[in-house]
Amino acid sequence: MLFQGFFGKGVLSRARPDHSLSDQWEQHEGLFLPIIPESRYEELLKCAGSVLSAQGLDEKGVHQTLLRLSQPVEMEAVRREVGGWGVNGNRGERGRVEPGSEGGASPHEMTDHLTSEVELEHERNCRLDQQDPNPDQDSDSSCGPEGLVPGPGFVLVVSDSAAEGGVRQVRRTPFSLTEYLQLSLEEAFFLVYSLGCLSVYLQQEPLSVIQLWRRLRSLRPDFVSSYAAYHHCRSRGWVPKEGSGAKYGVDLMLYRKGPPFYHASYSVVVERVDGVFRGSALRPFSWRSLAALSRITANVSKELMLCFIIYPGDLSEAELDSPVCLGRLKVQEIIVNRWVSSRERAEQDDI
Repeated sequence: MLFQGFFGKGVLSRARPDHSLSDQWEQHEGLFLPIIPESRYEELLKCAGSVLSAQGLDEKGVHQTLLRLSQPVEMEAVRREVGGWGVNGNRGERGRVEPGSEGGASPHEMTDHLTSEVELEHERNCRLDQQDPNPDQDSDSSCGPEGLVPGPGFVLVVSDSAAEGGVRQVRRTPFSLTEYLQLSLEEAFFLVYSLGCLSVYLQQEPLSVIQLWRRLRSLRPDFVSSYAAYHHCRSRGWVPKEGSGAKYGVDLMLYRKGPPFYHASYSVVVERVDGVFRGSALRPFSWRSLAALSRITANVSKELMLCFIIYPGDLSEAELDSPVCLGRLKVQEIIVNRWVSSRERAEQDDI
């Protein structure tokens, strides 16, 4: 059940990242390139032209720049430009690819004009980490068979004309359009600690589980309670999402499979208590604020859940400095429902 659902969200999307140049990639003479139709490439050129015009470049300069971009690029020129990027099939020189391998490398003439929207993509998105601590091992982020690496700032443009038989040309990417996956603190630690499928680096050094736990605790004092609630919900087959809860004044939203498939079923408030349900509340409630939150939750067709993280009385601060303390915490859920007198009378009459 721990593997159900998905993790994170795209920085530009409501759920999974879906803003990219292309979902299709193809090997082309030793490079792995995104494929886009010619009509899509023309749209990207228009977008780049609009940005250049808005930044003060005259019409002639815009036209000349876009004309240079749209020219087919010979593979020898591509290889020269990506010279030190490991396009030689040697495993020891291939390096590790950082997230994001699409986007727009541009001629030197565009450097002064293409800023945040239109950038040199090989500088921003497609850098290879030449300081790979394990150069003799295959990286998980490598793309395909030996010798294939993402082509920085280039795309494979396919002709829309049937008469041309889908001719493929390598061209420069005129517009930077790359979306990254964003994880919450709880999601990141869960992937490291519970599933062991993520490594977190700080200043080029990998963090151990203990180091990451302490780092996250320093970033957010209530991390132990929030992660305990997150881990508990995951173990029950739910997909907890932290960011969605801010819209409804709660800590977590629980989804059956994830935001793309279903609306959230529960709004969760996380509280820390001791063995007799006493302790300083992470979110102090008055009867009025609790009633207001309950009504808001009901108006969006969800149920309000109070998730109490129960700390044993003899749990020391030193024990909290390690994720081993999670084994000593207990979790108790309480569903809060509004009492509506008319509804209760109707139900009693039916009985």
